[in-house]
Amino acid sequence: MKLANSHLSYCSNIHPGEAWKDHFQELKNNLPKIKAAVSAEQDFGLGLRLSAQAAKELSQPQALKDFQDWLKQNHIYIFTMNGFPYGDFHIKEVKDKVHAPDWTSTERFEYTKNLFDILAQLLPEGQEGGISTSPLSYRFWHEQHTPEWQQKRDICTKHILLIAEHLYQKEVNSSVYMHLDIEPEPDGMLEDSREFIAWYSQELIPMASEFFKEKYKLDEDQAKAIINRYICLCYDVCHFALEYEDHQQSMDELEKLNIKIGKFQVSSALKVTLAEDPDKRAIQKNKLKEFNEPIYLHQVIAKDSEGNLIKYKDLPDALNDSNDANHVEWRSHFHVPIFLESYGELDSTQGDILKVIELHKEKQRTNHIEVETYTWGVLPKSLQAPIEESIARELNWLLNKLRN
Repeated sequence: MKLANSHLSYCSNIHPGEAWKDHFQELKNNLPKIKAAVSAEQDFGLGLRLSAQAAKELSQPQALKDFQDWLKQNHIYIFTMNGFPYGDFHIKEVKDKVHAPDWTSTERFEYTKNLFDILAQLLPEGQEGGISTSPLSYRFWHEQHTPEWQQKRDICTKHILLIAEHLYQKEVNSSVYMHLDIEPEPDGMLEDSREFIAWYSQELIPMASEFFKEKYKLDEDQAKAIINRYICLCYDVCHFALEYEDHQQSMDELEKLNIKIGKFQVSSALKVTLAEDPDKRAIQKNKLKEFNEPIYLHQVIAKDSEGNLIKYKDLPDALNDSNDANHVEWRSHFHVPIFLESYGELDSTQGDILKVIELHKEKQRTNHIEVETYTWGVLPKSLQAPIEESIARELNWLLNKLRN
């Protein structure tokens, strides 16, 4: 739905269905109820997530027409898509497979191009569109700081550059403006705003300058303008909270470099301020064990008493580490409901969401806002409710915060 100059919705990656007919059925089952609870009198936007299989099937003219007709009949529109998970996002174990295939592959490149071709046909006339994607690759698939590491990064960067060219040509030919939104996350090849900015400035821009000079006879400023327009940042609040980012500082740096925020993904991580008392600390860790499920990665970033960050690849690694006496806080990559600040012994990073909202209300940072809590099905039973009720409650909570 539209709120001032921003469009707000949730991401459909919470709904299963890797085949298009299955995912479409999930949308039919849930979206009308969510719209009625959130946006009964106004058109409702959706952040669509398609697997590679579903994207291929939806590309067929009749399937696309049927979906367009259904959207129109139900007063729903698409303005953003999630192109991060390529394959099945609801299998028994996703973990690091969420990055596969990565941006070193032609499969990831072709999948993303196909998503943009679909989005161009779904966007309302004159509406800007965006697609979020992985932070190039999973860090631990490669040996860092080696010639191979840089070679892999160069391949990823070239594929991103070719997407920028695709979007540039698409806008020239059809006047449809869309952007690719890179989503840093813990243990990604691009992990935080600092790494994203360094890659963007020191690798992407120089490669683009050479490419557009040679192929289109454009100068450095023109090439940079193309990249700034079509390659943006997906600002996932959960991911940046996990990294203990200073949101004001990060946004100021992005603005200074003319790097656009293509989308806010509004999500909340688990947070625990560790008690000094060993018995209380043990209770906190036992509570965290309730969130130790086998499907998704739940990286943990600890902060010690001197402000150093200690990183764990997954929640069990942190829980099994006995050398943590000087840790004062843990944050875990588990998307929890954004409307809850506390879970008894545990807290959330809801404060980071409120800070980002405050900064957005001071000065509009993006046109796209998408709630992305995809873990409803694996939350502890005490936090689960019918999915359409949970999504509507999150959206209404966020709407209230944005309006007041």
